[in-house]
Amino acid sequence: MANSYLNRTLGTPTNNLKWTFSAWIKKSGFDGNQALLSSGADANNRGLIYLADNGRLFVYETTSGTDTTEIGTNRVFRDVSAWYHIVVAVDTSQGTEANRVKIYVNGTQETSLSPSNYPSVNASNFINSAVRHDISGRNNHSSSDLYFNGYMSHVAFVDGQQLAPTVFGQTDSTSGIWKFKSPSGVTWGTNGFWLKFENSGALGTDSSGNSNTFTVNGNGRQALDTPSNVHATLNPLDAYVSHMVFSDGNNTVDNGSTASNKSYARSTLGMSSGKFYFEAKDVTNANYQSIGITDKASGGTDGELGGSSADYVYRNDAGQKGNNNSFSSYGNSYTTNDIIGCAVDLDNLKIYFSKNGVWQNSGDPTSGATGTGAAFTITAPSLTSTGFYFFAVGDSTAANSSKWSANFGNGLFGTTAISSAGSNGNGSLFEYDVPSGYYALNTKNINTYG
Repeated sequence: MANSYLNRTLGTPTNNLKWTFSAWIKKSGFDGNQALLSSGADANNRGLIYLADNGRLFVYETTSGTDTTEIGTNRVFRDVSAWYHIVVAVDTSQGTEANRVKIYVNGTQETSLSPSNYPSVNASNFINSAVRHDISGRNNHSSSDLYFNGYMSHVAFVDGQQLAPTVFGQTDSTSGIWKFKSPSGVTWGTNGFWLKFENSGALGTDSSGNSNTFTVNGNGRQALDTPSNVHATLNPLDAYVSHMVFSDGNNTVDNGSTASNKSYARSTLGMSSGKFYFEAKDVTNANYQSIGITDKASGGTDGELGGSSADYVYRNDAGQKGNNNSFSSYGNSYTTNDIIGCAVDLDNLKIYFSKNGVWQNSGDPTSGATGTGAAFTITAPSLTSTGFYFFAVGDSTAANSSKWSANFGNGLFGTTAISSAGSNGNGSLFEYDVPSGYYALNTKNINTYG
């Protein structure tokens, strides 16, 4: 939701001293402070819940220019591959100051705090007052700023109660992982709302029953990536070369016009078994642009995709395939705006590539052990350095830059929706038909088919 926000002016609250904010978030980057919820009458009177650029979570209120509340977690939250559940529960009528503001992450209360400046007893709050409130940004009164860079889901606000995180989440009995729980039986209060941010319906629609719908501003998009089904993105945390710029929820990577090293970006999720597919669009073509799979992050000053024994790629120049720094004839060349598909069969150890929906080398990804037209027979994942393969995109030149936009099943190349969904069969959105038996790389499919 970078450079996007939602806003609404709330009414007179049920109880200004008590409120609970709950949101599921998936970070994409740490480029400055990023607001989850903000409110304010003016620059000297406002409230803010935000993630700092170092990954710490803060709750802040200022009145007449004086900070009345400032609480921050010592723990940092920097994982870009997983969803966090954030709950801030406030009741300033509590006699014990530590009970006036409680912060929970994934169901666990954060008690290591710095600073820990709690509001005074019975202090009024600008959050849950009759002023404008913004989600995914800060109302700076003359403009908006501090946009959240990432994904948000099931943003809920309860007016008049300080609630536990178990209203909005629960521990999975099998995995022990904290997971989403649909809030039920909640008394929302006058200003309460529940914005699901699901892939269907309007982005700012309130599902609490209060009709407290928010106005959407900017270029925010709905995605299939949810707390219940985490999709892969490109991973900005293990990129070797600092000039790589990630955007669009970490689904676009630009190697930069001053690129000095060969580099690539890999997916946040890995594969050890099963059959998986993804697509990527060549947004800006470069010499030796590459797409495929790898077992590890790009490393060293010469960490090109296709340069290692467990790299298997399709390169744009003359349509070559490559592995272990050896390249040979394979398919057609490709260039700007071409969409390249990659299907990896880890059950039969084969990999296939398509250009604009046409499988190269007359490949048939459904041919199983026969491997008709496969680009390579690949090494078993268990024999690689990490035990996993990751989808990857990049270029193999130090002279100029490439730009890729990946689609891991959310139906977008950057901010542009696919033009015509192919036949997928697993609820994901790809431009071209996914071969039978192949699936998008997300946690649901890894658990079911991987």
